[in-house]
Amino acid sequence: MTQSRRWREWQASLLHPTTLMFALFVVALAPRLYVALAWAGEPVWDGHYYDFGARRIAAGLGYSDDLVLGDGKMWHPWCHYPVGYSAYLALFYKLLGPSRGVLAAVNATTSALLPLVTMGLARHAMSRRRAFIAGALVAVHPGLILYAALTMTEPLAALLTTTAFWIAVARRGLSGVVLGALLLGLSALVRPQALLCVPFLVVALRPRGPHPSGAPLAAPEGGNLADAGRRTTALLRPWLLAAGLCLVSLLPVLPWTARNCRVMDACALVSTNAGWNLAIGAFPRATGRFETLRASDGCREVTGQVQQDRCWFSFGLAEIRRAPLRWLSLVPRKLGFTFDHESFPVEYLREGRPSAWPEARRVAARDVLTMTHRMLLFGAALGCAAVARRGARSQVVLLGVLCVGAALAWTSGEPSFWPLAVWTAVVPWLPIPGRPRFAPAMLLGAALLGTTILTHAVFFGEDRYHVVASPILCLFAAAALRRPS
Repeated sequence: MTQSRRWREWQASLLHPTTLMFALFVVALAPRLYVALAWAGEPVWDGHYYDFGARRIAAGLGYSDDLVLGDGKMWHPWCHYPVGYSAYLALFYKLLGPSRGVLAAVNATTSALLPLVTMGLARHAMSRRRAFIAGALVAVHPGLILYAALTMTEPLAALLTTTAFWIAVARRGLSGVVLGALLLGLSALVRPQALLCVPFLVVALRPRGPHPSGAPLAAPEGGNLADAGRRTTALLRPWLLAAGLCLVSLLPVLPWTARNCRVMDACALVSTNAGWNLAIGAFPRATGRFETLRASDGCREVTGQVQQDRCWFSFGLAEIRRAPLRWLSLVPRKLGFTFDHESFPVEYLREGRPSAWPEARRVAARDVLTMTHRMLLFGAALGCAAVARRGARSQVVLLGVLCVGAALAWTSGEPSFWPLAVWTAVVPWLPIPGRPRFAPAMLLGAALLGTTILTHAVFFGEDRYHVVASPILCLFAAAALRRPS
């Protein structure tokens, strides 16, 4: 009996959430650290600017670049890209020195924390076993492993946003959503779209009843103004709370905005690339993905970064008004570039170290990442359908619609998987018969996926933009085919 009891205690300690999280961290960190140290070359593309900005901040020069004037250089404040990721790297550069080893360790550790927060968030939506599966999917996700070698913002943005959701649902009260809003504001300094998720935090509140008294609200009878007032208050409360949370989320952002107002040519909330991105998705040469803008496209005479961004923003709006149908027709292509494949990590690493990526390895790696991503999208879509029971016709219909859509995605001449992402983002909010009940944790995940879809439908698409939502796809995939509740 004693040995049996000790065995049960040992088994319980082995399956304790803290032990499981530590195991996930180790399993996630090892391959990430390896690829970050062994495969990463010099930061390229946007990563060059993030690393350069971090080195400038660590050196005490602020978020700036060098403006060349004749034979000399002048300090020049900058905010084209959001400052958050560069400031995050600068903290470690300041403490440990700006080196590729430090960069690799920071990126690998940041990415390795993602399985932990995913499991923590999932634990508030499903069983412990399924929550562990969600974390394990993030830990072994080949795209996320390879992404740890990149000097890019998406893993940090995903970590901050998912942690904000976890805090909001774990604390179960106003303090939780307020802290979540503050953390989303901090995340906005890395990825400004995080602010779009703030209003959805209200779903994390679990009131005891429709009214603080716990009594249901009935329609007012006989002109009872008191009842009408309570009913109106109950209807307005979520909207007022969402507005208040939006204001709270701006608190971490406003000091940076004040800096921009002081040192730039005009005020900018976070960065000056929104107008640039809108123009890329709307100008006459738009293809649905990134294209380089030239002065000849529309903004020839600008004297400052903010003025340039506003010029491109006005230009983009003008192009949308001029040809709205053409702009709308690009939305499927934008979402296709965002969700139909996964190749950015391979191309980034190949750009930094071409000799390490011969064509055969490049193609094979792209195929593995794309296949994994597509299977994950299908698994996430299954998370919106309950397993059918005898006589549950609505569940069979819902699952059948999903399977038909997935079959079309796989077999069409040009595979289109973005509708599965839209399905996963939209279905949890709809009162569709046959779907399982969605906990606030999953609704917040659907909000992140939905705001990602909306952002890149408006601007332009690239497959790296879905990485911030990859942990959420893993969470939904772990919930696939649950029993209806």
